[in-house]
Amino acid sequence: MSARYLMLEATRQLRNTRSLIFSFAVPVFMLLVFGRAYGTTGIDPSTHLPWVMVTTVQMGGYGGMMAALGQAFVIVTERSIGWNRQLRITPLSGTGYMLSKVVTALVAGFMSIVLIFVISAAVFHPPVALGAWVMAGLALWFGILPFSLIAIMIGQFAKPQFAQPLFMTVFFGLAILGGLWVPLQIMPDWVTDVAKVVPSYWLNHLGDMGARLSGDALQPVLVLLAWTVALAVFISWRYRRDAARA
Repeated sequence: MSARYLMLEATRQLRNTRSLIFSFAVPVFMLLVFGRAYGTTGIDPSTHLPWVMVTTVQMGGYGGMMAALGQAFVIVTERSIGWNRQLRITPLSGTGYMLSKVVTALVAGFMSIVLIFVISAAVFHPPVALGAWVMAGLALWFGILPFSLIAIMIGQFAKPQFAQPLFMTVFFGLAILGGLWVPLQIMPDWVTDVAKVVPSYWLNHLGDMGARLSGDALQPVLVLLAWTVALAVFISWRYRRDAARA
């Protein structure tokens, strides 16, 4: 049942064209604005990448994160109409429920990252190799995994009237601390220290490494995996507890 529900859930949500367009339109608009503002010829001294490629990685991470976190609204809506309560009395396991949301988030995030990269390549022509595009995209795609679980956690706790403010607070906080809007180099040192705790910082960092085709990816991978495992354990426990109560 878990496998069948996973496919049905992913298909159902990916038909929500209006939600997908919103998730894609915002990062594309910001890419075009920031890409023009930073220019296409300058080099970022910290990453040694063209500024436009740094912006592309940032907006790719931003779009992927937005698409993944958007699952929070789906879960809140399902809770408000009693759908989650119905699922808890079926044979669907907590792991199966969680995977259905994660898979949908990863598919939507992948579509957002690819769209950002294609538009950047077509409009700005960053002077990087094809392999750099591929590695940066895969790095960002892997990096959005914990955000799909953060969305599930928000959806499990948020009431409908507080879902949007909570989502915006979490989303904008993660985007700023991750350096997905502006480089952290222009921020105070204490902001960078705080940023190293959150997964969005390592998402951005891993994307830059992919674009450079160099760097030690072990630390960002381990941090993102630690977030993923911790969130998955908590969400599964919460689902089983609610199922027992039901």
